[in-house]
Amino acid sequence: MVTLAGCVFVLGAWVAQDSKESAASSQPATPADGHTIHVTAPHVVAGKVMGPYHHYCKVLSPEPVIECLCYSSSDPGARLEQVEYIISKSITRTGAVSLAEWNQNWHDHKQEIATGRVQVHDLPPDKAKEVADLVSTTDGIIFHMWSHDDKVPSGSVIIAQSVGHVNLTQAELKQGAQESAAAKASGK
Repeated sequence: MVTLAGCVFVLGAWVAQDSKESAASSQPATPADGHTIHVTAPHVVAGKVMGPYHHYCKVLSPEPVIECLCYSSSDPGARLEQVEYIISKSITRTGAVSLAEWNQNWHDHKQEIATGRVQVHDLPPDKAKEVADLVSTTDGIIFHMWSHDDKVPSGSVIIAQSVGHVNLTQAELKQGAQESAAAKASGK
């Protein structure tokens, strides 16, 4: 079984490689650098299934906390439509997010990945599995800021959702935190 530490190492290696490439260029590094993990998944926006969205993600911290910039295509001219934050269940499910907030705004990546709708791109299959295994220990929240039908952003932000989102009970929320903590403690 792939260990959590191994997944963090793999993700860290991608970030380090991207940082080296940035350092080698004449441009100084910016917060936009490092969004190199490419994943696609559909989202529910205002009750409608849309996408799949192309997520370009980077690891912000090892728990993990991951930030994804989401576009409707992989075209270099595509505009940013969403931002997804991917946060370890050991953070989201230990009091940082209430059950009511979680059920309304958050989703479980283990459940979402199990649907088969999430695809990791541009990596060999074994490395893609490591990314999926790590992300399955997290929850996500998606901020939809610019609908593809709109000529300009409206200023409204919609919380999008994963396709097939399932509400949790308080016991399930707690169980997810315990599983995440156990996986982290055992190095899985």
